[in-house]
Amino acid sequence: QVQLVESGGGLVQAGGSLRLSCAASGRTFTYTMGWFRQAPGKEREFVATIIWSSAYIGYADSVKGRFTISRDNAKNTVYLQMNSLKPEDTAVYYCAAKRGAGVSTIAYDYDYWGQGTQVTVSS
Repeated sequence: QVQLVESGGGLVQAGGSLRLSCAASGRTFTYTMGWFRQAPGKEREFVATIIWSSAYIGYADSVKGRFTISRDNAKNTVYLQMNSLKPEDTAVYYCAAKRGAGVSTIAYDYDYWGQGTQVTVSS
């Protein structure tokens, strides 16, 4: 069984930065990992994804050039560096793990989820 625990959320002013971490228990080094977010009253949306070897990385258009996803398989941890934050980035951010190879931007394709960490960007 895989468990995911996010950390690093908080309150930041627009233009600021935050680094989210997702610590995984279990053998996730072959899994595709992703970050999603959900704002109040909105559906959960894809943010970024990274395959096990880090050879492929994908981003939502809304965060491209501002966010960076990375992983350290030795530490079973995935990161999301968020720069130039905007008020519209305010949401609960979720880490997710997908068994097997292949990437996906669809939440339904991911098998394990963390509890989420709140990110609030003030204007």
